[in-house]
Amino acid sequence: MTKEEINQMFEQLKNKEINEVFVKKEQFDEVREVLVARNDFKHFRGIAGHNGHTVYTYLDEPRS
Repeated sequence: MTKEEINQMFEQLKNKEINEVFVKKEQFDEVREVLVARNDFKHFRGIAGHNGHTVYTYLDEPRS
């Protein structure tokens, strides 16, 4: 997955075109790198699941 594709996924999540983004364990590091570089990264919540998978959702209010 390219950085552009990852950013596009997060934009779709932000614009409520999708409800969540599922990230496999193998993709986590590259997705996280793109996410923390975003100005709005505190609006995204990552919830760890089984086997190292993470589900990201978008929050209207940034987390503290």
